[in-house]
Amino acid sequence: MEAPVEETLCTRIRRSEQALMAHHEAVLRGYGLTMTQYTVLLTLSREGGMSGAQLARSCGVTQQSMGSVLANMESKELIRRETSPVHAKVQIATLSDAGRVLADRAYGEVAVLERALTDAFTPTEHTALCELLDRATTVLTTQTRRTTT
Repeated sequence: MEAPVEETLCTRIRRSEQALMAHHEAVLRGYGLTMTQYTVLLTLSREGGMSGAQLARSCGVTQQSMGSVLANMESKELIRRETSPVHAKVQIATLSDAGRVLADRAYGEVAVLERALTDAFTPTEHTALCELLDRATTVLTTQTRRTTT
């Protein structure tokens, strides 16, 4: 007999992901940001200037969606976009000073949850959990590839 749905690994992973997203969305709402906008700010703060296509891949959204995200962020003066020196048709997005300040403030609050989660486990448990989640992610990614090919 199969385990009840509420006891399956996929259900537990989904519940954890939903709780994480709900927390992040609540925090980010206070900064006037969506999860995608926040991810763009973090990515640009870590990687520097990037094209819309690069950001779309990094954030897991379509290029079309990223185009409207970037237009919105530019209108809020969180990013700047300039023509690429390599390709005249490509715009490179970089953080504005206001975007950098907002990213730092939002990250500081989001990091509170990371510390709370880390503190909920012993160092050995934390390491094991990270390894187990990485292994689960590999299985999920592999299964998705098999399904889509």
